Amino acid sequence: MASRKDLTRAVEFAIAGDWDGAHKIVQEDEHDATSCWIHAVLHKIEGDIGNSRYWYRRAGQSYEAYPDAQTELTAIKAALTY
Repeated sequence: MASRKDLTRAVEFAIAGDWDGAHKIVQEDEHDATSCWIHAVLHKIEGDIGNSRYWYRRAGQSYEAYPDAQTELTAIKAALTY
């Protein structure tokens, strides 16, 4: 199971443009809702809408909830570091 620290690191990687680094972390725990949410945003960034929507469903989140991926990643990071 990915820790909050690991997931925060994944978000930081994604914000910095390290898609692969972030993806490796979230793939470690595909049952955790937050990990699935980050995974969804990563595939949104990649442009893989079908895969992204799949991960949003797994996360219990909405594809359309945020205006852009960076805003969404910032929100995820805030939730992880409250």
